[in-house]
Amino acid sequence: MKRVIVDYRKLNKNILNLLVEKFPDGYADRDIISFRNHHNEAIEAVEVKTTDTIYLVKISKRLADTMQSFDYENSKLDVPKGVSKEQVGDIDDK
Repeated sequence: MKRVIVDYRKLNKNILNLLVEKFPDGYADRDIISFRNHHNEAIEAVEVKTTDTIYLVKISKRLADTMQSFDYENSKLDVPKGVSKEQVGDIDDK
């Protein structure tokens, strides 16, 4: 499975859709994954999965604002190709 680290500035609507569906009320401390990147910088992220990719979305104040302002119910976005609505957010809690 491919792992992709994404900054909020590079979020596409499909990833944002996955985030809002998984965290409709926002993410909590228990949802945050901490790790060091290849530059040995501390990174905090939240995780969303599709059938072939794990997205680690870097956390920032702007991410929370972007998620909050995203109007999922009125969007005309589809779930990413190859992913059913049941699979979205089907992530093992730690």
